[in-house]
Amino acid sequence: MNPEVGALLEKAKRSRKAASRLLKDGDVDFAASRAYYALFYIAEALLLARGLAFSTHAAVIANFGKEFAKPGLLNQKFHKYLIDAQDRRNVGDYSIRDAVSKEQAEEMLDWVMEFLQTAEKYLSQAF
Repeated sequence: MNPEVGALLEKAKRSRKAASRLLKDGDVDFAASRAYYALFYIAEALLLARGLAFSTHAAVIANFGKEFAKPGLLNQKFHKYLIDAQDRRNVGDYSIRDAVSKEQAEEMLDWVMEFLQTAEKYLSQAF
């Protein structure tokens, strides 16, 4: 595996751990943000493994859909996880009135584990 791909996966794992700690401490909005970044780093790693890199979050999410979800290389639910997580992150980071619920943040952490396991399996088989 490309060292940069491995580094992104490690960053995703660290981000998930940080999200778990934040959630445990009651910082739900910040936990959701870190969980989103964990998902984002996984998507970046998968794209980079195919020689693709993008400079915006929107481009990473869109191209993950194009390269992995649409052709069925990975389940389309992972693309939905990325989209929904970005929406939740935006609420958590930028909204004053709305907030991410504890249940939503916990769900995002589950998504991270599922996506990470799937990505690692895919990368070990494909490369």
